[in-house]
Amino acid sequence: MCPIANTLPTAEGAIQIALEELPITLQGCRTLVLGYGRLGRTLAPRLTALGAKVSVAARKWSDLAWIEAAGCTAEHSGELRGWLCAFDLIINTIPSRLLGEEALAELKPGCLVIDLASKPGGVDWEAARRLGVRTVWALSLPGKVAPVTAGKSIRSTIYNILNELGV
Repeated sequence: MCPIANTLPTAEGAIQIALEELPITLQGCRTLVLGYGRLGRTLAPRLTALGAKVSVAARKWSDLAWIEAAGCTAEHSGELRGWLCAFDLIINTIPSRLLGEEALAELKPGCLVIDLASKPGGVDWEAARRLGVRTVWALSLPGKVAPVTAGKSIRSTIYNILNELGV
């Protein structure tokens, strides 16, 4: 599937989960997006458009500059300790464990964590359970949220690959 086309239903699915699981609206919701790859770049502006107060964490300084240029607050992913308690919603897009027990213990009560990363994910699930952190590991969202769109994206990607191979 085209990685960029795949981000659209994933972002919409994450927003749907947040709307269903949070006891507050996204308007004014202090939200942290972990990662500014294809999915983070697609998700952050959609959350902002819904009125969320969006911070995005990334490790590359160039990404941090782009995050600020996009109107979001930039946070370095290596310097999140002490800040995680400020968020109502955290959405992880990084398939590396950033939210271990120490980080999860810092979250404020009621914070929702949605992990969009493929396995192994970014959350210590056992620690989250022990600490009572509300978490959703939302794998395979494109096919669940928008199966027709996901199918068209797969078809388009296959055609593009075949075209590039000269078939």
